[in-house]
Amino acid sequence: MSRTIVPREPAIEALTAVWASVHRLADSLTDDQWKHPSTLPGWSVGDIVTHVFTTELMLLGDPEPVVEADVSAYPHVRNDIAAMNERWLVHYRAQGRATTMADFADTIKRRSAALDATTQDDFDADSFTPAGPDTYGRFMRIRVFDCWMHELDVRDTLGLPAPDDAVSARFAADEITQSLPYLVGKKAGAPTGSRVRFDITGLTPRTVNIAVDGRAAVVPEFAEEATLGLSLDIADLARLIGGRTSADPSAVEVTGDPDLADAVLGNLAFTI
Repeated sequence: MSRTIVPREPAIEALTAVWASVHRLADSLTDDQWKHPSTLPGWSVGDIVTHVFTTELMLLGDPEPVVEADVSAYPHVRNDIAAMNERWLVHYRAQGRATTMADFADTIKRRSAALDATTQDDFDADSFTPAGPDTYGRFMRIRVFDCWMHELDVRDTLGLPAPDDAVSARFAADEITQSLPYLVGKKAGAPTGSRVRFDITGLTPRTVNIAVDGRAAVVPEFAEEATLGLSLDIADLARLIGGRTSADPSAVEVTGDPDLADAVLGNLAFTI
């Protein structure tokens, strides 16, 4: 099992920052915006906000609500986890916006207290994560990515600028970066000898060099010129990684092998 060590205090800081950012955004919405159909199939903007904190309720051990609706029959619900998520949404749709936002605030207060009681050893412990077995710290980094991605979903739906919190964006980018070798080597099938450079701009600028030598891996530098260079903003990369309808491959500046570019950009969608 791979073991991703994530520093506890920065992770908690990033989670706190992204929760606060989503809550502020949700508070600022009009009722029409709250009810507006989102870019995610079957969900309104308010549903996305609700999903952010109901996942934290599950981590707190709160019992899943019992609802009458057969959510597994919804066309956008394709597995057991999606059905579980949907039951929480059905429950909160019936509660109304005011109760939902009050419970959001209470949930984050409780989760923050629970995280404050953890140690670095807790973060380094083996854990389930949506990306497979890893550490609890990796799970929390995925939570940062997921919440940050959903704030981006809300903003894209409503035509608002991308999230502007650099702390949570950095953790989201760390999570995205970890998936890039798999996407380049396995999904895109980049041939051995390929050298793919991602120049990520925006809130969390960084360069990620991926060399394919039987297996794709991140390397500090290339000994030769990159086979393919891709330059794009972190928000555009996140949209592509998430397979969002707002993703725009034309926003990527491409240099090098055009066929490899098509293969990589066509296979970046990887919902964690």
